[in-house]
Amino acid sequence: MYADTQNDITRQVVRAAQLLLAYGAESDLVEELSQRLGQALGLASVELSISSNSLVLTSLVHGRCVTTTRRIRQHGINMAVVCELQRICLLTEKGLFGPNDVRKRLAHIHPRTYPNWVLIPSVALSCGSFCHLSGGDAAACFITFLAAAVGMYVRLAMAAKHFNVLVNFAVTAFVTSVLAQVGFMYPLTATPRLAVAASVLMLVPGFPMINAISDMVKGHMNVGIARWGQATLMTVASVIGITIAMQLGGLLK
Repeated sequence: MYADTQNDITRQVVRAAQLLLAYGAESDLVEELSQRLGQALGLASVELSISSNSLVLTSLVHGRCVTTTRRIRQHGINMAVVCELQRICLLTEKGLFGPNDVRKRLAHIHPRTYPNWVLIPSVALSCGSFCHLSGGDAAACFITFLAAAVGMYVRLAMAAKHFNVLVNFAVTAFVTSVLAQVGFMYPLTATPRLAVAASVLMLVPGFPMINAISDMVKGHMNVGIARWGQATLMTVASVIGITIAMQLGGLLK
């Protein structure tokens, strides 16, 4: 393998690893897919060093090493991107994709998301369902649905304007909690507390916490701790927003 070919393949492999980390894949999956993709494209071995905001990749062919570093910028969780990268790896291992095919597919990877008119009512319905499962009456479920819908709209609008995620979570929690307190202001429901509690469940960072635990259990301690810290800060930001809303509403004295 020529040096230029090794350099080109190394850039493709590190790009795949970069996308995997940016869109929420766990570190063990990033290592496995990078090594498999590199070997399928002709590299003898691929070694990765992953940190919370960067990765270092080294490829080896006939005793010649190429090392490259990439910065990781989080783009949010998107499993469609992760699945597409897994598909590229599988097709390359089967011999259906060569270096040129992989390069083209990587260049055309874009995150696919649901439109807001689908996402907002779906999230609101899930929060309303949690309220119902917790014993909330029909009025409480309806209040939860409306509060969660408005809160999700605020969250998506702030994300589109690239606000800091912690500010986003705090403001969303505040707006949602203020609206959910309608049941305390007016005698609409016998279970107003359930509406307040269920309406902010959309802000629970479950996926980041699962990834953090998975990374730490599988030996990627530094990345796991960083992800756990980020998930904890998101939770704290949500709690701050909820607490301020409840103090304004007179629920905390």
